[in-house]
Amino acid sequence: MLTVELDVVIEGGTVHDGTGRPGTRADVGVHGDRVEAVGDLRAATAGLRLDAGGLVVAPGFIDTHTHSDLVWRLGDEHLDLAAGTVRQGVTTEIAGNCGFSCFPCTPERRAALDRHVGAVLGGGAYPDLAAYAGAASGGRLLANLASLVGHGSLRAGVLGFENRPPRDDELRTMRSLLEAAFEQGALGFSTGLVYLPGVYAGTDELIDLAGTVATYGRPYISHIRGEGDSVAASVREAIRIGREAGLPTHVSHHKVAGRRNWGRTEETLGMIAAARAEGTDVSVDVYPYTAGSTLLQAVLPPWAQEGGIDAILDRLRDGQARDRIRRDLADGLPGWDSHVDAAGWDGIVISACPGRPELEGRAVPEVASELARAPADAVFDLLLEQRCRVLMIVHSMHEADVGRVLGSEMAMIGSDGIPVPGRPHPRWAGTFSRVLGRYARQRGLFDLATAIHKMTGMPADRFGLRGRGVIAQGAFADLVVLDPDVVVDRATYDDPLLPPLGVRDVLVNGVPAVRDGELTGARAGRFLRA
Repeated sequence: MLTVELDVVIEGGTVHDGTGRPGTRADVGVHGDRVEAVGDLRAATAGLRLDAGGLVVAPGFIDTHTHSDLVWRLGDEHLDLAAGTVRQGVTTEIAGNCGFSCFPCTPERRAALDRHVGAVLGGGAYPDLAAYAGAASGGRLLANLASLVGHGSLRAGVLGFENRPPRDDELRTMRSLLEAAFEQGALGFSTGLVYLPGVYAGTDELIDLAGTVATYGRPYISHIRGEGDSVAASVREAIRIGREAGLPTHVSHHKVAGRRNWGRTEETLGMIAAARAEGTDVSVDVYPYTAGSTLLQAVLPPWAQEGGIDAILDRLRDGQARDRIRRDLADGLPGWDSHVDAAGWDGIVISACPGRPELEGRAVPEVASELARAPADAVFDLLLEQRCRVLMIVHSMHEADVGRVLGSEMAMIGSDGIPVPGRPHPRWAGTFSRVLGRYARQRGLFDLATAIHKMTGMPADRFGLRGRGVIAQGAFADLVVLDPDVVVDRATYDDPLLPPLGVRDVLVNGVPAVRDGELTGARAGRFLRA
């Protein structure tokens, strides 16, 4: 029995320490921002004692894949949105995914990068990670925030949105900015190879850039070049980039899209397992839903997006360009995985449209009918009217594939949440409680210890978050207390910010952010660096 003075004691719970080992009965004592002791703390004095009898105490969850880069800019009127993850027990969010980050750029390209970032995140470009981290560290973080450096932002910040290889001087600048981001604490290097301008990058460019930062040991993280017909070739490319550049590879939100591709996760997971068996370090993350969410402009063929937002808008004003886009949507293009082909117009729903909020939550055919337009023209008109500031939800996956990826020993959990006002995908507020409730407890896909490991120790190891993702003496006091028999998501497509059931208390850096399921008002999150 330990006799110590503590700030917080969580007593009587079953501690799952994040390693995947079975839970054990123990008390957890917190002093300042650290776990001071794990054991019998009945004799300890504490400013706050939390009774966890019959409950589970776990490390705070790590969301490996978010687009919460600018969540700290949300005003108090959007508190429910900003708190979507922390209410589930998420204490660290990793942003900068899919090639989108708020940095870096050269001074002459800052305005272009600001428009690029603004299309998905609401604006905000910074010259480097240090400037971005300084802005994000202003006391507005409910959870910890860390960032990857996005290749799309790096490319836009140096050579804009041109469809060409970088010149030698531009490649040198990209290398320099990338290395500086890693020196300043970026957790990894992300690509979005279906998005502008990442779609224009060749494999050799990505190997060159990734190889520049291989000595840091941080991963290459990729929204691969295609998740439909080209998914196998795209996974193969990601594995090749990591192997030849000499750094670990992580495939973002692994999925297969489109009915004719359903079931192909057996093939892609087999490819990844084979690469691992040969000594290549590869992992994936996944969210537990059969719909994704991204920019509405992603329905356009790649050529129609060349040159950036202004060029897209010019094409949408041009009748001949519209005719060509319609033909490509109908007939397809070699190597292009079309969202419309994968989901159909009826599977595409407007999720965020700040200028036309009455359209949020409505499928494209419904919007088109109201506007008395064909679906494609309704989308073209909306993109033009809103300057591409529109997000969509895309229903294109199969439950069996989602479960197969979730159950893989290579998979950890990432929400891919985009916290922007509107009617966002429920994954932002439901991912972690959904995995615990529906997939671990109800379906028995894995046990509780494994589920927690996928959310804590496993991502902490992958992204180099030392002292996070585990409960041990000296670790940071990011902690969650939950009822394993109750925890489940409530967020839906119609009501996407409903908080979960069964998550009682959440501590971020030792400070209670959630007590008895309610926000405390504390903003104890920090910007984390590798």
